[in-house]
Amino acid sequence: MPVAPHGAATPAHSPVATRSHYVLRVSTAPSPADAASVDLKIPTRKILAWGAWDWGSSAFNAVATTFVFTVYLTGKSFGDVTHNSAALGFALGVAGVLVALTAPATGELTDAAGKRKLWLGIFSGLVALSLLATVFVKADPAFLWFGIVVIALGTVFYELAAVNYNAMLTQVSTPKTIGKVSGLGWGLGYVGGIVLLLIVYVLFISGDGGALHVSTAGGWNIRLSMLIATIWFAVFAIPVLVAVKENRAPTDLARQRRSFFSAYVELWHTLVELWRVSRNTIWFLLASAIFRDGLTGVFTFGGVLAAGSFGFSSGEVIIFAIAANIVAGVSTIASGPLDDRVGPKPVIITSLIGLVIAGSLVFVFHSGGQTVFWVFALILCLFVGPAQSCSRTFLARVIPEGREGEVFGLYATTGRAATFLAPTAFGLFVTLFGHQIYGIIGIVIVLLIGLLVMLPVKASQEKLAAKAR
Repeated sequence: MPVAPHGAATPAHSPVATRSHYVLRVSTAPSPADAASVDLKIPTRKILAWGAWDWGSSAFNAVATTFVFTVYLTGKSFGDVTHNSAALGFALGVAGVLVALTAPATGELTDAAGKRKLWLGIFSGLVALSLLATVFVKADPAFLWFGIVVIALGTVFYELAAVNYNAMLTQVSTPKTIGKVSGLGWGLGYVGGIVLLLIVYVLFISGDGGALHVSTAGGWNIRLSMLIATIWFAVFAIPVLVAVKENRAPTDLARQRRSFFSAYVELWHTLVELWRVSRNTIWFLLASAIFRDGLTGVFTFGGVLAAGSFGFSSGEVIIFAIAANIVAGVSTIASGPLDDRVGPKPVIITSLIGLVIAGSLVFVFHSGGQTVFWVFALILCLFVGPAQSCSRTFLARVIPEGREGEVFGLYATTGRAATFLAPTAFGLFVTLFGHQIYGIIGIVIVLLIGLLVMLPVKASQEKLAAKAR
């Protein structure tokens, strides 16, 4: 959206911030810039290069934090399963706090300096190093906290990389295709997870050491799987860094020279102005912070619960993971056109209701064993991806050009400010009731709270213009 010049008259329904902040345009008519962007053709190769990062991120999401490494880390080889699960939950909560303290500054500063792609590359490199470190975690209680710290640090670096990656969404889509492109990215992530999980399952995990008959002593087969995951992530992080141009830095030199700590002053001004001109955006950030943490909890502890509470072997967890990623990938890609047609809110609300119901049924009928988990956990997976993808597009539709990193940094910050909720709730319920299965209740409660906060958020979104200088 265009910037309102100083002293320019503005319509009565378009309040302008008095201290060089956001302009709110309530009119639904597209601006000339928006109209032009709708007809803009984004090269397919650029979209696919951007989506390749999501594909590669399956190495961290599917293999490291969900179905392979955390299942390995919370297993009997490292001591008491209940204690290990609770420790992992609390450690990931601390990681979330660290992201909340750093994401706003990194997002705002990369916008200001025109270094979004550079920092995506740096943080992606740190994620790859964290994955590489997991290769050295032997199946021994002495290595438990080393493994927990490594995965927690990897989570911090991954989330900071995602701030810049998400901010690039508007560089590879138009207002008319943003839902489809976002859904494609999430879908590629799930499909990438399927392929990578199949590779590590067949080669290293199935049977006794997989097709390569790798030794399982000291968890060597799992550690080799993490080596493959490291290479996978590193390779598929490259295309976006080559194909997508760096974001344009603003001409405001004062903003370019802003320090790390002064970015928090800017964050406060952003929150104040958003509260004044678009409280709907503030309420969405709060709601999404809560339910996105619940969504993360579903996948973070899904494999842990399958192994610890439903008796899945490592191989069975991988098989379930493949099925889960197929379901999530198909539903996420299908939700993209629906997002563009009816808007993101109906998709988000429907998904959250489905998640709360399916999660509750997993707990209520858990005595039914693996069949119950297969049925209701796959139903859970049906709704996770669409809620994640539509949450990203809901915000992307209102971000002014040149502020994507800042606002997605705020998005990450609000999300990470609540990121302790699901892991802590999981750990708390496990500790209180003395059994891992009760952790499901904590995750469902977080999802329910997110749903209730999201209900009053307006489906129609105001378009924020760039900050007036």
